[in-house]
Amino acid sequence: MRQSNHARRGKILFSTRRAGAVEGASDSEVDAPSGRRADPKPGRRLPRRLVHLYSGLVLYGLSMGLQLRAGLGLEPWSVLNQGISRHTGLSIGTVTIVSGVLILLLWIPLRQRPGLGTVSNVVILGLVMDATLTLVPEITTLAVRIPLLAFAILLNGMATGLYISARFGPGPRDGLMTGLHRRTGRPLRLVRTCIEVAVLTVGFVLGGSVGVGTVLYALAIGPLAQFSLRFFTIGGQSGRVVASSEPAPASAPAPLS
Repeated sequence: MRQSNHARRGKILFSTRRAGAVEGASDSEVDAPSGRRADPKPGRRLPRRLVHLYSGLVLYGLSMGLQLRAGLGLEPWSVLNQGISRHTGLSIGTVTIVSGVLILLLWIPLRQRPGLGTVSNVVILGLVMDATLTLVPEITTLAVRIPLLAFAILLNGMATGLYISARFGPGPRDGLMTGLHRRTGRPLRLVRTCIEVAVLTVGFVLGGSVGVGTVLYALAIGPLAQFSLRFFTIGGQSGRVVASSEPAPASAPAPLS
């Protein structure tokens, strides 16, 4: 009976029951309600989880700044933030923070609950991105920009696995995605695609940078994030962690909390 109740509510659970792509890997992170089989050593794992969270967020912000410096196209949300930055005069990091706060306001009607990771995501990504742009000068040589783009995307994938594995709550953009999925009943992949296409279109109209890097990011970030998430999974969670619109069976290992 409890299982059927979960199914009717349409909870998004991350389970180890089968392989699949991590949905919402861009800023994300995607989290899920606490499930069965709680971590047997939550206190001992807390320091490691905090290291994963903050190192992941710092590296994520760094990767965003490096991808911008590569100048070959940004991921959709950064395209939007860059476009807004060009029209407001605010730094792209500041716009990233402000947009994160505004997106969190959309969580209220969606009944989403932010966590430590959610709040940290809003603040850290923008600060680190601006710091990266201050320390790394503009690069004009294509022979440097191409490997820089590849490195930035690889770093982003690693950072995604780090901070999601901490299980401190989804980023604001991923929470918006999962919240809309639950409220509308539409497939998670469809919701994510619609959001990112809309964001990318508006960002492009505002003058954000769209290019080969945008396409490469879209193709590579899912596999990279899933591999990274499997690699950085903290003890007590085994196997592949996947996004699913259906709850895991009772016999499955615990989903992310």
